[in-house]
Amino acid sequence: MKHALGMIEVKGLVAVVQTADAMLKAAKVQFKGWKKIDDTTCMIFLEGENAAVESAVNTGSAAAKSLGGEIVRIHVIPQPHEDLQSIIQAFGISQQTENGFTETDDLFHSVEAKAVKEEICAVGRKLWLRSYVDGNGGNISCRISDDAVICTPTLLSKHDLKPDDLCLVDLEGNQLAGVLKRTSEVFLHNEIYKAVPQAKAVVHCHPPHATAYAITGHVPPTPVIPEFDVFVGHIAITPYETPGTKKFAETVLPHVKDHNTIILGNHGIVCWADTPTHAEWYAENLETYCWTLLIGRQLGFPVVKISPEKEKELLSIKRRLGLPDPRFNANKSSVSNQPESPVAPASSINEWSMKKSVKTISDADIDVIIKAVVKELSARIKQE
Repeated sequence: MKHALGMIEVKGLVAVVQTADAMLKAAKVQFKGWKKIDDTTCMIFLEGENAAVESAVNTGSAAAKSLGGEIVRIHVIPQPHEDLQSIIQAFGISQQTENGFTETDDLFHSVEAKAVKEEICAVGRKLWLRSYVDGNGGNISCRISDDAVICTPTLLSKHDLKPDDLCLVDLEGNQLAGVLKRTSEVFLHNEIYKAVPQAKAVVHCHPPHATAYAITGHVPPTPVIPEFDVFVGHIAITPYETPGTKKFAETVLPHVKDHNTIILGNHGIVCWADTPTHAEWYAENLETYCWTLLIGRQLGFPVVKISPEKEKELLSIKRRLGLPDPRFNANKSSVSNQPESPVAPASSINEWSMKKSVKTISDADIDVIIKAVVKELSARIKQE
């Protein structure tokens, strides 16, 4: 870095754009990058001859003030040290590339990112239509590079999502791009990405039947239905922590490597997969499974588990598909530690049904009920 370095911190997003435009037009300077300070304040960096940089900074300051923007501070370093460039990069300054955009911009507006954004929006609509989210609840993300994740914004219904609403964050949760503010629960997604390299997408939602298990502190019994056992299988449940906090995000870490779907205590569920669509599928799998178990219990009979021999066959299929499961690791104790809802083995059904007591109403009881009803109706007719 041989030329002078100019820095101007501007408050007001429109003023920021006007400032940058005025500075670049005023003198022969080079735009070096920008740093977002908060939701309305940015620091703009310029490089060039000392006089040109000073002129550009003064012009930019005047342009910002003409639009009602606030100049927080300005500064010009006449002859910055050659190592200052590395310091700027360490502070996360977005750098300009040859086409005039920053590397972050290039990534966020790439063809690949566009497809991911459209898929996330489609998944959001599916979650809303299935009543897996309400209000502004739930969040979706997809990892598009080693240190970049596209995620949904906060305070927006998943039904109303548009590609331009989405945000770009790094694995620490810092927002790199996007007009709206990123979801506060992105830390949960990032903990999964950091712990499971094969995880490329995460969906968090609150489907009613699965969340019913979350508020009772239990997981659904398995194995009961073969499709569910193959694609999801044994479920883990986490202790409750306040959503959006680091502690909340870390509650999944003991389970996430061996489970692609986890129940979040007193909260909802989270699923990871190779795509947002597949992560949403797992949410569907779990919710339908929990719903089916509930209907089965309403019939008045206990749930019947698949035999251990047939369970092994399902696990063989699951292993071939490359899906995670704690049963693959004999040293894991997370399966036995999960509190399942009560079930009954197949051999106990007849015995259970025989012992089930049912009170029979006699003819005399029926006669008494009919007389009471007739007497009540007659009394009401006389009153009218």
